[in-house]
Formats: sequence, C-alpha cells, structure tokens
Amino acid sequence: MNAATPRITVRVGPDDFDVGAEIDALQAGDPAVGAVTSFVGYCRDEGGRLSALELEYYPGMAEAEIGRVVSEAVARWPLLAVTVIHRGGRIKPGERIVLVVVSSSHRDAAFAACDYVMDFLKTRAPFWKKEHPADRSEGGWVEAKAHDDARAERWGDKG
Repeated sequence: MNAATPRITVRVGPDDFDVGAEIDALQAGDPAVGAVTSFVGYCRDEGGRLSALELEYYPGMAEAEIGRVVSEAVARWPLLAVTVIHRGGRIKPGERIVLVVVSSSHRDAAFAACDYVMDFLKTRAPFWKKEHPADRSEGGWVEAKAHDDARAERWGDKG
C-alpha cells in the first residue's frame, strides 16, 4: 500500500452524477497518479421489455458495506484514491446507476481494483432491484445471479 492514506469517497442516493467531473476530482492534479480506471453501469431496457429499474437500499448500511469493499481493495493494491457512487430510486433505461473510479501510480493496480470493487458491489452491496416492465404488468424483484457470485469468487475472498 502507498505511504499516504488513499482518498475514499462513497455516495449513495437518487442523484445522477457527472462522470468527467468525478474523474477530475479524483485525480485532482496529484502528480503520483499514473492511471485512472473507471466503470459506469447503466440501466438497460432489456430489449424494450423494461421501463424502469427501482433500486431500494438502507441509507447508512449501503455506504458502510461499499466502504468495506473499497477498504479491502485498498489493502490489496497500492491505490491513491477510490470513488464509488451508486444511485437508488427509480432509474430509466439509458440512465447511469453506478460509477467506480480508481487511481493508482500504475495501471495494473487501477484496473484490478476497479474490477474487484464492481464484482463485490454486485454481490455484497445491500441493494434490492425491482423491474418495472414497459407493458405495465406487475414486474418483480430481481434475483441474485450465479454469474455475479462466480466472478466474486475468483478473488478468493470470503466477504
């Protein structure tokens, strides 16, 4: 791990975010930064089937668990800063849901940590997703996916 404590930002809420502004704020002219990686997740329309996705969460609990995931990444790789923003509420297809931005002196650490954080956001962050179909039928809660669990298991963490 680097000598300085990495800057960690975690935000959860209904508000959209500006990806470029968040990346600029994370890098903030730090001359030690050699790499910044990011992931932006969007709401899909599932081939026109979905009109919206509703994400429910417990304020405080969601931020704490995301913070734990980020702390695990910081312990694993030499990171300079990490920002995670996750939206909640009703989100329409094409709208942003999640942003993970990681900076490090080297790209390998930044890529790996960004991937790690996303894998564990999918499996550990306490969000519940409900689909709202375009045909206005009842919809329902989205079940956890075995693929997401398998991706997280590759890191060898027990979580």
